[in-house]
Amino acid sequence: MPPTLTLRAVNAGVYSLHLPDGAHVGNLKRVGAVWKFKAVGYDASGAVEPGGGPLTELHNTVFAQPDAAEVNVRLGPPLAGGR
Repeated sequence: MPPTLTLRAVNAGVYSLHLPDGAHVGNLKRVGAVWKFKAVGYDASGAVEPGGGPLTELHNTVFAQPDAAEVNVRLGPPLAGGR
C-alpha cells in the first residue's frame, strides 16, 4: 500500500503533511530536539482550525525526525476507522 501522507519541506523547522489529494492535514514542527505533529483543519469558509481536522486526536504526537515512513505508520491512514 502506498503512503497515505506526504511530507513537504516548508523550511528547516517545518514540514507540511498532505493527503494523496493534496489536502493539508497538519505540520511537523521542530520543538527543541524533537518534532511534533500539529494537526490542522479548515472550516466551511476555509479558515484554519489549529488542532482540528481528521488527525485532531494525534495532535502533538512526537517524532525524532521528519521521516515519511514513520509518519505514515504512526499517523496514517488518516481516514481509516472513522478518522
